[in-house]
Amino acid sequence: MGASLVYIFIMAALFAAAFVSKRRFGLLGLALAAGSLLSGIWAVNAELAVTTLGAPSGMLTATVISSAVVLLPAGLLLFHGYSYKNLIGRIIGAGLFTLLAITFLIEPLGHLLIPQGFGANLYEWLVSNQNMIIGVGLILAVGDLFLTKPAHSAEKRRIH
Repeated sequence: MGASLVYIFIMAALFAAAFVSKRRFGLLGLALAAGSLLSGIWAVNAELAVTTLGAPSGMLTATVISSAVVLLPAGLLLFHGYSYKNLIGRIIGAGLFTLLAITFLIEPLGHLLIPQGFGANLYEWLVSNQNMIIGVGLILAVGDLFLTKPAHSAEKRRIH
């Protein structure tokens, strides 16, 4: 039950961050994919650097560092980029971001946290459908980028 509560807390924090920031799903979804790639490349070296600085070595440190590297690009983009104008878009975008983020985090968190009880079924579903969720999520993210219209500057709107 403790692992399920950690996943619920992470999902609630991710949803709240995306909802409050009003950022569009497209760029955040692609940032999660970039973070996942960076985590695969840098996680071991980052763990060595952190343990050299005095942090304890172990599964907890590796999990925290891998998860942080996955979320870092999207976290930075929560403060910059296109935003949703209506409530429905914010809810859908935050939900898609949360689902895609927790799917990318299944691998690093799964080494340390395997839910038991009420969260085990959802965890197993996410693990068994991880590739499909990531594929569809990234297609939706690219589609969202195509739907995003850039804001026109005031100078371009002026008519002479």
